[in-house]
Amino acid sequence: MLNIQLLRNLNNNLTRMDNLQNQLATGKRINKPSDDPVGISFSLRYRSELALNDQHQRNVDGAISFLDYTDTMLDQAGSVIQRARELAVAGATGTNSEESMNAIKIEINQLNEQLLGIANSRFNGKYVFNGQKTDLKPFEDVSSAGITETDTKDIEFEIGVGVRLPINKTASEVFGAPGGEDNIFNILNELSNSLQNQDTKGVGNAIELIDSRMNKLLAARSDVGAKTNRIQLAEDRLKDIDINLQSLQSKTEDADMSQVITNLKMDENVYQASLSAGAQLIRPSLADFLR
Repeated sequence: MLNIQLLRNLNNNLTRMDNLQNQLATGKRINKPSDDPVGISFSLRYRSELALNDQHQRNVDGAISFLDYTDTMLDQAGSVIQRARELAVAGATGTNSEESMNAIKIEINQLNEQLLGIANSRFNGKYVFNGQKTDLKPFEDVSSAGITETDTKDIEFEIGVGVRLPINKTASEVFGAPGGEDNIFNILNELSNSLQNQDTKGVGNAIELIDSRMNKLLAARSDVGAKTNRIQLAEDRLKDIDINLQSLQSKTEDADMSQVITNLKMDENVYQASLSAGAQLIRPSLADFLR
């Protein structure tokens, strides 16, 4: 009985030492659910929230990249439209020769083609201005671009718990509704025809329509900038949440290394003392009783 009791106590001492050595090796106070059943429930909750927060941060990074690219395309489209307006103003004077009008017409046609390329631009292999149908090209050619129906649905990114933000601009918002008089492709096509026919009045009308479209383009770009600012604020908030959750997780899971080392040395001393005491306890043998 004394031997069994001694072995049991030695085993208990070894178990405590093994647990402390495991904490020392991993740096964690909780390495299995039985270490702290209540603490493990909090730990799992923090880990789940951290994973969700990481996903939101990835969404924010993707949204910022998409908006930055969209802003670049809008800037290029604005430059093209501004150049078209300058040419239209030059063609509306009524003092241009037929050769000059044809030269302006040729450049307007090239600008129209350039706008088509911007409208069909892609980011990470996805078309930017075709709503949710990012796998389909919005426009095929300049002649049909002004009447082509494009997708008008929003692409939404979740940047927080229950917070969804549309980040895309559709072709209708940027280039005008299909068939509308302020559709930039229709405007440039009509401007080209007016230049070919030496119609200065038609060129003058095109200038007004170009101004209207430019104002709407600037409004779209302003909206992109506002959303970028909002997402950057959301990014800062997500980083703060990440730091807070990591701190809570650390308080729940991490071991106090100074306390662990102290307890380990104490248990080692207890173990050595129990070995010494046990050796004295079971020292008598059968030979001692026979003497």
